[in-house]
Amino acid sequence: MSSSRTMPAADTAWLRMDRPTNHMVITSVMTFDEPVDLDRFRALMQERIVDPFPPFRRIVTAPGPLSAPRWADDPDFDIDLHLHRIALPAPGDRGALEALVGDLMARGMERERPLWDVHLVEGLGDGCALVVRMHHCIADGIALAQVLLTMTDAAEPDPSAVERPARPGRRLPLGPLAGPVGALAGLGRDAASALLHESMRTVVHPARLLELGREARDDATALLTLLTVPSEHETLLKGEHGVAQRVAWTPPLPLADVKAIAHATQTTVNDVLLAALSGGLARYLADRGETEDELCVMVPFNLRPPGRPLPANLGNRFGLILLALPLGDRPPGARLAEVHARMRAIKDSRQPAMSYAILGVMGRTPARVQAWVMDLFSAKSTAVVTNVPGPREPVRLAGVPVREVLVWAPCAGSIGMSVSIFSYCDHVTVGVMTHASLVPDPELLADAVTAELGALGRATAQPSS
Repeated sequence: MSSSRTMPAADTAWLRMDRPTNHMVITSVMTFDEPVDLDRFRALMQERIVDPFPPFRRIVTAPGPLSAPRWADDPDFDIDLHLHRIALPAPGDRGALEALVGDLMARGMERERPLWDVHLVEGLGDGCALVVRMHHCIADGIALAQVLLTMTDAAEPDPSAVERPARPGRRLPLGPLAGPVGALAGLGRDAASALLHESMRTVVHPARLLELGREARDDATALLTLLTVPSEHETLLKGEHGVAQRVAWTPPLPLADVKAIAHATQTTVNDVLLAALSGGLARYLADRGETEDELCVMVPFNLRPPGRPLPANLGNRFGLILLALPLGDRPPGARLAEVHARMRAIKDSRQPAMSYAILGVMGRTPARVQAWVMDLFSAKSTAVVTNVPGPREPVRLAGVPVREVLVWAPCAGSIGMSVSIFSYCDHVTVGVMTHASLVPDPELLADAVTAELGALGRATAQPSS
């Protein structure tokens, strides 16, 4: 039975962000030390992803220039049109795989089919790799990682854990600013519902007035921050870029070493990894005669309630935080302390919820208006940095142990770099995607991040005087 549904506004915004130099496609790489059987993988993909999650068998339709896009069942859906079996070019090592992944990232998606594909790459030594690509309008990167892990032996799906699509009109978690922001985008119904809800709560609980006042202040501060952060100036990492992309990643790094640094400095694992990235960026620039005191990055922030299963229709449910990474000529310990202080300052920020609301507004505006807003915000950032925690124990896919996992968010607007931090099986891997015209050698940047993490370890291991 055919079905059709209107695409939510935030997902529509991601659909319309595609540009020839930046396709809004999330890319995941999984590597294996043994071959993966394609027939067994196809059966897993069908049973655990295509069947439970409708967007993987739906196409995007546009009823008219002023109408919202819709999801509709693909009457000619064939899973084999999305599964590609290819051989890794010589010499069949990680460098060859990195080059292949970079080439795939530069490709867009055919709008006539469901917006995803998988490449089974054979000939990676004695093993293989899976390169999974999915358009951002289907779901965010955190959701994609969860979906992929439903195919692994350690993440058997529970049929009861797949929600039915939520009813439309659900109120955004923005407190008193949800009404005004929504009204500007034609969200009168949602705003009226939110206003009635808050009015009833205030009548029953008068103290809610004080809470609303605090929320209004915090929302206003978050919006002001997002609007007033200055644009990044051109550097070796930020500027005009072409289509060609490059990818590289570190070997799996022991998570125990990262935790030891965090424990010794009373910081967090996330602080340590961001400090290593900051130092790696500083090293890369310094080796090329350029010094920057700081660079701003966008960090996705999951807005889904913890422990809740993914909805069947997936979608995007995340916001963004603008974080200034400390670069310059800082000692590793001082850099880590600065990252920790900055992360604490934005820990309870309303930026994620506010940026999610802005995405919803963008999805309801004309495409030219959205492009202008996207240029405004992407100019404020040099890179996108995602940090996704994976399984702590080894997992198997189609009976084969998974060695590595990486998930890259796409670069929107004028952003030219995406950094993936993925922890799995007591190790963490840092992957860098760059545009070749800006950073033609991302492997050196990955090496610089590894070197900075080592410097942090040595600095914290030294006895205090």
